[in-house]
Amino acid sequence: MDIEQNQAELIDNFVKQASVQKGTALGSVILEATSHPSLFAFSEILAVPTVAELEGTENSVYLKVLQLFAHGTWSDYRSKLETCALLFVTSNCSSLPQLVPDQVLKLKQLTVLTLAETNKVLPYDELMMELDVMNVRELEDFLINECMYAGIVRGKLDQLRRCFEIQFAAGRDLRPGQLGSMIQTLSNWLGSSDNLLVSIQEKIKWADTMSELDKKHRKEVEARVEEVKKSVSVKKLQTVSRPKLSSEGSRISTLNLVE
Repeated sequence: MDIEQNQAELIDNFVKQASVQKGTALGSVILEATSHPSLFAFSEILAVPTVAELEGTENSVYLKVLQLFAHGTWSDYRSKLETCALLFVTSNCSSLPQLVPDQVLKLKQLTVLTLAETNKVLPYDELMMELDVMNVRELEDFLINECMYAGIVRGKLDQLRRCFEIQFAAGRDLRPGQLGSMIQTLSNWLGSSDNLLVSIQEKIKWADTMSELDKKHRKEVEARVEEVKKSVSVKKLQTVSRPKLSSEGSRISTLNLVE
């Protein structure tokens, strides 16, 4: 089963569960969804009315977690925790709970997908910083075992250049305000494609013209060659058919003239 079909079935299942739960029970559904090893899209769950109703309640922490997994990265989560620690704030940090190991793994996988949105060559140094990985071996194991084997990315590990070359990456949920920039990007791509198509058509037309000129030139050369061949054949024929006098005949004619 491909990743898109698997995602659709999982999303449908969690949306149905979230639609009939509230409070702590709904929180358990969100915890399960954000920990599931094969689920990487959460916007449909966020759109469920019962989930939106968590805002401002004692269970709003579950909404914050779901928003983090829909749009955030590991560095976003880490930065918010560090800010709370520096400011010695605990009450406002209740919206940032300690993630369970499966959630940590999932958020790091999603971080790779976010990085792949804007850059198809990801330096190892950037990845290690964004993922909180200490060495190259750990990073490569993560990319192979948790990303490529999971089917969310395909690519090549370049140890010499110390980078991960992305060939395919699954898409994440659209972030608020991202739709406009995506439309602009697609419009730019469409414009570039149109320009490229015009350029290709012009080159095809030029190639056709050159091909016709080449054919015409070839025919002219072939015709000239035939003319030369005919001319040579005629000259050979004339040379062969011209009468030749024998030496005796020449001598007799000379004697007759003397007499």
